[in-house]
Amino acid sequence: MSKIKSVGEVLGEAKEFEKIRTTVRNYSVVKDFKKIFPEFKKVVKPKKVQSKTLFLRVEDSVWRNELNINKRKIVEKINEHYGQEIINNIRFI
Repeated sequence: MSKIKSVGEVLGEAKEFEKIRTTVRNYSVVKDFKKIFPEFKKVVKPKKVQSKTLFLRVEDSVWRNELNINKRKIVEKINEHYGQEIINNIRFI
């Protein structure tokens, strides 16, 4: 007799739902960015994640330069927060 699975289990395991899982993870990064980096909430606005690249709007060129220097650390902290590689690059717009 097969075990009945919950909707969450099916969505979490089935290959057919990988695109949905990716979309949800990408949305979570944008939504949680200010929670992960509260120190940036006044200077950075996360816009979207596309092909593992996080797009950030930074109005101030000084902050843009500072964030660019620390890009690798930001990527690592985001991936560590989720326990998997979600982001591998950041672009500033």
